[in-house]
Amino acid sequence: MATNVNDEEYDRVKEVKQFDESKIGVKGLVDSGITTIPRFFVHPPDVLSQLKAGSKTRPDLVIPTIDLSGVDSHHNRSLIVDQIRQACSSFGFFQIINHGVPLGVLDRTIESIKGFHEEPTEIKARFYTRGPGTGVSYISNVDLYNSKAASWRDTLQLRMGPKMADHDQIPEICRNEVIEWDREIKRLGEVLSGLMCEGLGVETSRLKEMTCLEGRTMVGHYYPKCPQPDLTVGLAYHTDPGVLTVVQQDHVGGLQVKYGEDWVDVKPVTGALVINVGDLLQIISNEVYKSAEHRVLANPSHEPRVSIAVFFNPGNRDDLYGPLPELISSEKPALYRQFTLTDFMTRFFKKELDGKSLSNYYKL
Repeated sequence: MATNVNDEEYDRVKEVKQFDESKIGVKGLVDSGITTIPRFFVHPPDVLSQLKAGSKTRPDLVIPTIDLSGVDSHHNRSLIVDQIRQACSSFGFFQIINHGVPLGVLDRTIESIKGFHEEPTEIKARFYTRGPGTGVSYISNVDLYNSKAASWRDTLQLRMGPKMADHDQIPEICRNEVIEWDREIKRLGEVLSGLMCEGLGVETSRLKEMTCLEGRTMVGHYYPKCPQPDLTVGLAYHTDPGVLTVVQQDHVGGLQVKYGEDWVDVKPVTGALVINVGDLLQIISNEVYKSAEHRVLANPSHEPRVSIAVFFNPGNRDDLYGPLPELISSEKPALYRQFTLTDFMTRFFKKELDGKSLSNYYKL
């Protein structure tokens, strides 16, 4: 059903359900040769007004790129910690280079995720599911039934920790690559959590102790060409719920982060990884660090955009989480109440991707 259908004839619920049950994703819509996007992908006027060329963007602003070379030497480490603290306290986003993850691993993984999304529908459809299962799912829009409008992307989601998805359930085309990638990213996550702890002035092991960053979910996003990129988005603006996120993006671009009232392009840097603060880290740090709203524009290019993100979360969902006691004082009392991760994540998945409503819910 196209965007020019009369309201009287339009049954949104029916159309969304038909799309979901077809299991073809947006890649399948593109392959079918459509020239107008289905109506449930069209975003409201207030969202679209922000997307117009040049609207609220700051080409002069650039998120920090931090060189991790010599992170184990005392002098370099103190400089790196200062840079990370500043980035986490302002943008909530930064890129890292010389992070130790081999370029070959990055290239192989992103190519394998692209390969999965470009397999025939009948192969991908075996993984298409919205319910709990093996820890492996291929899906289009996790919030498809909750959102005001869908976004133009498909996603392969994999549980990597604390218990990895069954080896045989991971698609063969990317199985070895994502397992190798996860091994490298887990190591990097431990390095970053230590640096972030030092930036907060707490014991290096404290963030790991507090959060036990064993919970890792990996998503491989695929953004095919959108025939009407001015009417939709690739990923609606939101903040990530977890502690921190590590993102590998290809060279196509489209990721933007909100800084004040402006949107800033996160320009791809060869070999770099993008790091961003999640809502849980904002809460744990008592707002020393800030989670940032970000979005991905719909892809106007014939070349698909591919990105991979790993969300680091606590491994234990039943412990209580809240601001670190070391960061609470009479001058700066706790800004958030305590909660379990189960409650926190349940609330996230029951709502649409919509800015900072999750962290705001737990504010005192």
